[in-house]
Amino acid sequence: MATRGSGRPNGTLPQTKICQFKLVLLGDMAVGKSSLVLRFVKGQFDEFQETTIGAAFLAQSVCLDDTTVKFEIWDTAGQERYHSLAPMYYRGAQAAIVVFDITKPETFERAKAWVKELQRQASPNIVIALAGNKADLAEKRLVEYEEAQTYSEDTGLLFMETSAKTAMNVNELFLAIAKKMPKTDTQNPTHAARHRGVNLQDPEAHNTRSCCGGGGGN
Repeated sequence: MATRGSGRPNGTLPQTKICQFKLVLLGDMAVGKSSLVLRFVKGQFDEFQETTIGAAFLAQSVCLDDTTVKFEIWDTAGQERYHSLAPMYYRGAQAAIVVFDITKPETFERAKAWVKELQRQASPNIVIALAGNKADLAEKRLVEYEEAQTYSEDTGLLFMETSAKTAMNVNELFLAIAKKMPKTDTQNPTHAARHRGVNLQDPEAHNTRSCCGGGGGN
């Protein structure tokens, strides 16, 4: 691709580079995968989120300087009977978020199994993040932060505790993943205006605002 900044008329704004990545969420049932995605994409939380059947697809973009990172998000079902379908969704994914519930140690052990499966069968350069969800229930915590942090450091994962309910670290998690993705154009930059997302570097941002100029958003 052509380099930016060469031969550009004075006063012309640089074109926005667009990078598109497939991201998959994995984890046990009822750990809050769908709630994390709903909070990230729509800024909403549903106390009675319906159980995902098979998988659900959503998309959202984040902006990093002159780059728009567009995530195509596959939210997979956590029930064991859908486990055999998981490779269909993580195959070809450039990023994965493995979610566990900090109040349920068995979901942390299940998360470790997902990480092993991804490291064995997914793309070699996949970026894996571990999310200790339901941090708003810290008084019921049964998985210590330090334990998950040490495990993540030992296995080369990103790690954050999150709360889909309060929005704690949800945007920050996706932003951290976006920063680790290779910044190579995967779309025609003239289409940038069509793929507007939330600027996660702005704490006041709402996903109804475009991060790349102009009004309106997804």
